[in-house]
Amino acid sequence: MAIHTLLANAGPQSLKQATQTRPRWKPFIRKPRKFRWNINEERLHKNHLCKLCGTNYPLSIAFIVVNEFCERFSYYGMRAVLTLYFVNYLHWDRDLSTAIYHAFTSLCYFTPVLGALIADSWLGKFKTIIYLSIVYVIGHVVKSVGAIPTVGDTSMHIALSMVGLILIAFGTGGIKPCVAAFGGDQFEPEQVVETRKFFSIFYMAINAGSVLSMIVTPILRGDVKCFGDDCYALAFGVPAVLMVAALVVFISGSGMYKKVPPEGNILMDVCKCIGFAIKNRFRSSKHDVKRKHWLDWAEEKYSKRLIQEIKMVLRVLTLYLPLPMFWALFDQQGSRWTLQATRMNMAMVRVYLSAIRMLNALLILIFVPIFDFIIYPLVGLCRVNITDQKMKKPPNLCYSFISTLPENTSVYLTDVPINVQANYIMSPIQNLTRNRYPSVKCEAPTGVFSNLDLGLLDFGASYTFILKKVCDVMANNVNIAWQIPQYVLITVGEVMFSVTGLEFSYSQAPANMKSVLQAGWLLTVAFGNVIVLIVAEGGGLEQWAEFVLFACLLVAVCIIFSIMAYFYTYVDPSQLDKLYQQDAAKGESEDELKMTEKMTKL
Repeated sequence: MAIHTLLANAGPQSLKQATQTRPRWKPFIRKPRKFRWNINEERLHKNHLCKLCGTNYPLSIAFIVVNEFCERFSYYGMRAVLTLYFVNYLHWDRDLSTAIYHAFTSLCYFTPVLGALIADSWLGKFKTIIYLSIVYVIGHVVKSVGAIPTVGDTSMHIALSMVGLILIAFGTGGIKPCVAAFGGDQFEPEQVVETRKFFSIFYMAINAGSVLSMIVTPILRGDVKCFGDDCYALAFGVPAVLMVAALVVFISGSGMYKKVPPEGNILMDVCKCIGFAIKNRFRSSKHDVKRKHWLDWAEEKYSKRLIQEIKMVLRVLTLYLPLPMFWALFDQQGSRWTLQATRMNMAMVRVYLSAIRMLNALLILIFVPIFDFIIYPLVGLCRVNITDQKMKKPPNLCYSFISTLPENTSVYLTDVPINVQANYIMSPIQNLTRNRYPSVKCEAPTGVFSNLDLGLLDFGASYTFILKKVCDVMANNVNIAWQIPQYVLITVGEVMFSVTGLEFSYSQAPANMKSVLQAGWLLTVAFGNVIVLIVAEGGGLEQWAEFVLFACLLVAVCIIFSIMAYFYTYVDPSQLDKLYQQDAAKGESEDELKMTEKMTKL
């Protein structure tokens, strides 16, 4: 308007000047900005380019792997003595102890969802790991204080123990999906082989921490005495120190990490997008244009990129539906397999008992390199594309005495006499270590009787002694070494299933949902434990029938999963990023061109 008024009212000279005068406004055309380093960006870039020992791995992953080793030592070390702490220190019965133990384990695998939401939507993976690790450390400290006999009474010990376990569950569960995804973020998109190898090394660090913790913490509990009894405070305190070390190591590598910032409340956007698509789908009429996918009904409000990312995540989560059954069978190592071991003969493997307890973790350390460097390459030559629990120490044998004499009797199986009342009253049932007892001293007020030859008292049996040995429950002659093939086979399955599952969850997730999908993978473990609880509590089956049931269910799940995996198409999230970046740049260039043409016409 200003230019037209000037042309109408001005003379020839003014007209010439006005036509040569530039307009007071011009279209905004974004000019390419020169990339400039500041000091901190240059330092971080150089640190990230540092490689580990001449390899193609970034140096930052060394801090992440050491952090995971210390954290897993902390977690498994605490859990190794947790049930014994419930039974022997808090004096709970076996049923209550088992229920609390499984409830704690389930909570540890449900809380990863919360950690993933915080990481991807708010704080980012780095800060989430640090803050929840602090919660983790506080939980360990509270749990250790609750194991000190001089701190309050039994109610105080129970309260501190429960608070500590809840904090530990939120800490370990919250950082669980973030650490693996954060390690994957350190690699460039083209480092596919290095990323896959990292997840194998990461899983080995988990099991190395598990093996070492199952050696150290039971020794600290049983061999070290404090306050006149087993030292649970020390057994819980050492894992707390290891968690502090994990936090310090992780913070030490801060300057070398590649930190992907969070992208807002992505889960809320996902839920709203799904809800909007469902609502539009049901409100549509027959005359509306058909859509290829039900999520496409959200295109009116949400971007195509978000819709495509949600499709990717839902396809992977659908693939996860049958997977809890594997964990339902795998996690029985700490329950059903342990109970099976208590009924077996350990005469020939008593020296190797500690090794059997951590057999799964040891085999993981052996099998992961074998599969990575031998099995998978050989399978690859055939053109096939392949992209812990612990055994608790079984109770010793049980025994009791019945005296047919009219007077009380004292029997010396150990230095402490067993008082056996007269007139066929059974003495309290007690535990005893496996051994031969050829000469047991027996005394009465009227004199000393001849020594009793009780012979070999074996594992897993219950004995009642009258005048001669009577074995009420025969000791099982099946040696516990027969459990070794079970552990070998389940560990081979774990290597092929769990390691590749971690890498698959990371590689198939969009950049802003990697922690969420890692949490979805961990949820399969939680639901697997729920399946075990349902079958164990509500099935009412004999033990052999329960084993057969789980085996048949897993075979059926394998068939279903194989069919689902056959129809699954691998995606490359980095290609999705490039596609939408090119589309956005193309759209932006077209808008600028149209604006320029419009201003030229004016």
